[in-house]
Amino acid sequence: MIKKVGQTTVADIFSIKNGKNYRIPKYQREYTWSINDWNALFNDVTENDSGYFLGSYICVDNGNSNDNTLELIDGQQRFSTLIILLTSLYEKLSNLKSKMDDDELNEWVNLKNELAEKQQTHLPDGKKKTDYYPRLYLQKQNMNNDDFLYILSNASIITTKYPKPAYFSRRRIAKAYQHFNKLIDEKIEETKAQTSSANDISILLGIVNKFEAAVLVGIEVDSNKDAYMLFESLNHRGVPLSALDLIKNTMIAYAEKDLEADNCYEIWKQILTNISQDDYSVQERFFRQYYNAFRDELNESNTVSDKQRYAFGYLATRTTLLDIYEKMIKKNYKTLINDLLKKSQVYSILVNNSDDMKSYSDDLLDLGRISGAPSYLMLMYIISRQEDMALSDSNIKDIIKLLITFFVRRNITDIPNTRKLTQFFIDLIAIIKELKGNNITNEICKHLKNISAEDDIFENKLRGAIYDENPEATRFLLCSIESLHQTKEIYSDLWSRDNSRKYIWTIEHIFPEGENIPQTWVDMIANGDKELAHKYRVEYVHTLGNLTVTGYNQNLSNMSFEQKKNRKSKDKTKNIGYKNGLYLNTDIVSEDTWTVDKIQQRTNKIVFDLLDMFKW
Repeated sequence: MIKKVGQTTVADIFSIKNGKNYRIPKYQREYTWSINDWNALFNDVTENDSGYFLGSYICVDNGNSNDNTLELIDGQQRFSTLIILLTSLYEKLSNLKSKMDDDELNEWVNLKNELAEKQQTHLPDGKKKTDYYPRLYLQKQNMNNDDFLYILSNASIITTKYPKPAYFSRRRIAKAYQHFNKLIDEKIEETKAQTSSANDISILLGIVNKFEAAVLVGIEVDSNKDAYMLFESLNHRGVPLSALDLIKNTMIAYAEKDLEADNCYEIWKQILTNISQDDYSVQERFFRQYYNAFRDELNESNTVSDKQRYAFGYLATRTTLLDIYEKMIKKNYKTLINDLLKKSQVYSILVNNSDDMKSYSDDLLDLGRISGAPSYLMLMYIISRQEDMALSDSNIKDIIKLLITFFVRRNITDIPNTRKLTQFFIDLIAIIKELKGNNITNEICKHLKNISAEDDIFENKLRGAIYDENPEATRFLLCSIESLHQTKEIYSDLWSRDNSRKYIWTIEHIFPEGENIPQTWVDMIANGDKELAHKYRVEYVHTLGNLTVTGYNQNLSNMSFEQKKNRKSKDKTKNIGYKNGLYLNTDIVSEDTWTVDKIQQRTNKIVFDLLDMFKW
């Protein structure tokens, strides 16, 4: 069943010595990673120690390939993204080639050999012809492979020149490439600001080295059947020992010396219950944010002999968390676990809305919905010290509303980058900790506004293919507009879920989003011109003017515009189409046809409302 299994680095996977190429099978799903995945990969690898673990991959070696090509069954998203990222780094290094020394040139050449397979052909005149071919071939759905080959070709990594595919910039491969260019440029700027001796070449090669050293576990099997069985077993494996398990074990081991192990364990269980009983990611985030929020206070007891201001650790990350907590436990486990219990009660308000009598409880729900969890670090601090800082519940409510505005603009524009948020909120705590009342609110507003995207950037993003780039944020925006117009008499909970935890109310594309456009829509949107209809689909289908909210999305799907408007339940008693009573649909049901002009008009109206709702 398993031919080979082992731990390997990204550099080894694509090395000349390894000599293997990879192909994603035709039946595999298209490239689906988006901005959150790209940010997570880049930040995890660049911000942690060398050798960061990226997971496992499964490939099939059935012995039929003449060019040593393996079929990649599991891991396609990571492999595709890694090649896209490394291609961006290669192209930036190529532009600096004239400034490189011999060692740097050698690293640049090695990178090309990782991204492309070098093949030499002997010509009749005795000379050799060198060609470069991709080491990874993507699936063809949604122009994936065409877009991918164009990127490699445009960066002069492969020999064959591929033309730029139509609508290239609107698809995910291109967006990933553009986004990594942006992240890399930001990393260069950030590093140069911190280290005066750093230059672009050394920074770029440093990023390359980090990704080349990243680790995966590779598994080769004989057949697709074996790959599927292995994939299933891996996805149903037991829960591995986590950093929090090790922290708990260390804590209890120290408590056992004082005959306090049982009490310590009960407190630990209560802490996890307060935070989130089943969600490890929320639990781990609490322990990281606790240290980062209170690191000044936690390190106060450290003496001069500790040699540094933050003797426990400068910043709690996934890789430093265990080391930091082991040091704190060793110092005073009793004080630590009791303080963790107190802070977990505050955190429970943030993540579980455990005190729904607070005037800001609904605002906290919205902050969570717009992925505002990075700000819990600061909110935990100010709510813990609410009385000392002379903050009323009204002040807290105002601060949360400011954070909602900030995260709406951040998640739509990706400004600032997510990796900067932890340090930003740590710095903000240092700025406000000696202030009182309204001065705290004003200072938070000033600093949030200073790092937030400008209005023109925000507006430009709102007018684009917003759903394709960030469906979660798009849903939040549409629901926010609807909530402004709801009353007790006509209230619908747009955030309710069914028994499978799926949203009952979902995003609906008025002009259908699928590539196979129904003829009724070709006729309406483009007067029967299929090519023009496809062009309109690419340009407008994911814009705000073409989006609404319904409770029966899958039932509407590719229906005609008239059917979508007038759709009723099976018993004919309930409107389940656009006549469902939502404010968002009032301007849709008044239309007899749905055209590009009407999509643009509706986009203008929605953008105008959102700019007013989320202004500073």
